[in-house]
Order: sequence, then structure tokens, then C-alpha cells
Amino acid sequence: MTPTAPALSGISLTVNGTRREIPAESTLSGLLESLDLDPRMVVVERNRTILRDRDSYGSISLEAGDVLEIVQFVGGG
Repeated sequence: MTPTAPALSGISLTVNGTRREIPAESTLSGLLESLDLDPRMVVVERNRTILRDRDSYGSISLEAGDVLEIVQFVGGG
């Protein structure tokens, strides 16, 4: 049997209850962009912690097994 190297191409995490594969070394802002979401119009919870500083989304590296809940603001009247 030949050992294989671990896959470096992606990681698995959960977003709003759905399992997703994303590129390794993705940031939270990159994920939001790929989901076509405006960071100013959402609240993100990561592993049961609300991420209050939207300016830090670009420096938050996502990790395998993260559980994210993304809530969008919706206007109406």
C-alpha cells in the first residue's frame, strides 16, 4: 500500500447547516464574496461566537470543521 499525501486543495465546513467544501486558506470575506453576500449586510457566528468586527473578516482564516451561521439583514415595510 502506498501512503498518500493529505489533500491540500480544500477544507470542509458547515454554513447555515449545509456542509461545504471551500479552498484551503480561505478567509471569511472570501467565503462571503463567493456566496455573493455583502459583509455590511450580514452577521456571522463562527463556532457559536458572534464576529462583531466586520473589518477583520479579511484576516479570519477559516478552518476545517468550522460551523458558521450567516444571518442576512432584510429590509421591508
